[in-house]
Amino acid sequence: MEFFVMLTSVADVKEFVDAACTYPYDVDVLTGRYVVNGKSIMGLFSIDLSRPVTVRLAQAGPEADALKALLAPYVH
Repeated sequence: MEFFVMLTSVADVKEFVDAACTYPYDVDVLTGRYVVNGKSIMGLFSIDLSRPVTVRLAQAGPEADALKALLAPYVH
């Protein structure tokens, strides 16, 4: 499952990481040619967050739907 999110503040990034850590599978965040671990606050701060980024979830299903619901305020 893939979707776009927009993280505009430090608080947004922290809340995103907290939500991603509840997901039992990999969460990748992609921007351009870079892929970082969505569960890593340092990884997220190492990429350009001035534009929407792609979130790629390793597994689809109820857990993925629950995570996307948690991230609804950031989905772009």
